[in-house]
Amino acid sequence: MKIGQLAEATGVSCDTLRFYEKRGLIRAVRAENGYRRYAPETEQLVGYIRMAQKLGFSLAEIGENLPALWEAREPERAIARLLAEKVEAIDLRIAALQDLKTGLLERIRLVCPLAAGPASTA
Repeated sequence: MKIGQLAEATGVSCDTLRFYEKRGLIRAVRAENGYRRYAPETEQLVGYIRMAQKLGFSLAEIGENLPALWEAREPERAIARLLAEKVEAIDLRIAALQDLKTGLLERIRLVCPLAAGPASTA
């Protein structure tokens, strides 16, 4: 399948597909005329990449996880494990943001909010 066909089938631009290829997320074989040719399963792979991005995974994370997912005996469980790990990371981030919010609210009440006070770590 040519890049234009893949773009149409997946709803992403040709530029995005070239970017994914540059990042090593998808692969194309070059025809004699220089055109990119993608395997049919690339359509499914692009769909996975797009969904993973929507779920908060960076392209770096997606690239790190792809080989293990393709080789997993039980890909559904492997994906569920990745999602659970992402939830844990989000929970940690939420807790850190709550701590930051608490510190900011404490500082608002101070006469000089940037002076050393309750939120100081020094």
